[in-house]
Amino acid sequence: MSTADSYRKLAAELKAKTFNERNAALASEYEHLARAYLRLAEQADRNERLDLHLEVGPEPRLKRSDT
Repeated sequence: MSTADSYRKLAAELKAKTFNERNAALASEYEHLARAYLRLAEQADRNERLDLHLEVGPEPRLKRSDT
């Protein structure tokens, strides 16, 4: 399963919770989180199309000044 698909799955699960939640504040939060996961899915799709491969190099070292 791709990262984008995983985000969509989480969004669908949260969206489903909104329909069963009696507390309006919680239902609103579930809806908000679902939308956020859908935005993450869209970003993951864009990243995949760009085929970005990021490499992490060594930690930058701070230079000490001896003045």
